Amino acid sequence: MKLRKVTAASATVFALALTATACGGDNGGDSGSDGGDKTITVGIKFDQPGLGQKTPQGYAGFDVDVATYVAKKLGYNEDQIEWKEAKSADRETMLQRGDVDFIAATYSITPERQEKVDFAGPYLLAHQDVLVRADDNSIKAPSDLNAKKLCSVTGSTSAQNVKEKLAPKADLQQYPTYSACLTGLQNKAIDALTTDDSILAGYAAQEQFKGKFKLGGFKMTNENYGIGVKKGSELKADINKALEDMVADGSWQKAVDENLGPANYKNEPAPKIGDIKS
Repeated sequence: MKLRKVTAASATVFALALTATACGGDNGGDSGSDGGDKTITVGIKFDQPGLGQKTPQGYAGFDVDVATYVAKKLGYNEDQIEWKEAKSADRETMLQRGDVDFIAATYSITPERQEKVDFAGPYLLAHQDVLVRADDNSIKAPSDLNAKKLCSVTGSTSAQNVKEKLAPKADLQQYPTYSACLTGLQNKAIDALTTDDSILAGYAAQEQFKGKFKLGGFKMTNENYGIGVKKGSELKADINKALEDMVADGSWQKAVDENLGPANYKNEPAPKIGDIKS
């Protein structure tokens, strides 16, 4: 009888130990690179070549490289990243709802957005620019766009900015996608395409377009790309540290060169954390 009691007690202790061990193996979102099945969810663009693009081989682009580097510094291997499409109109909502842990998707830091979400960075200073045919030397300044056919995507503020402030006589053409604008540019249906220079470089760097287009280099606006996080997120400080490391070890410049270099994109130096150019 006494032996049975000892055995039962031992079994109970053993069962409790097993339970404690099982619970201890689940570290939640704080797992390191050996965290097994733990994941981090990251928002990127799926349709921006050179920046954030979903391809048959996976995900590629400068923003993807930045996000992958940051995630690794946070303790996650590449196969522990869950990618989600972050369309421009959805980004703040995705962060507020907790659909993603952070977003790297040509996400310009603005006062309006800072009221809703926090930003790490900036990690790239882009500018509004134009893309023209490589053999077209008639557009040397924004004012040369007067009487030219200027394309941007429907609903974009970029083309309207040029028409209202820089070239009021430009013939504004609005196409559904940047790819459609590029086809029109190639076929001489339009004369120039405008949006952020990094986005233009990404499209122009595609294999089928190499050598066919060039950037104007006009730097019409400053676009400070940041990594968006939920308001008050403790991730912000860790992401900022990761971005500093990426610049310091040369990985940042390598990512720029590999993804945007084929379009002869002349990038600004890596911005300092918190240095937002107006």
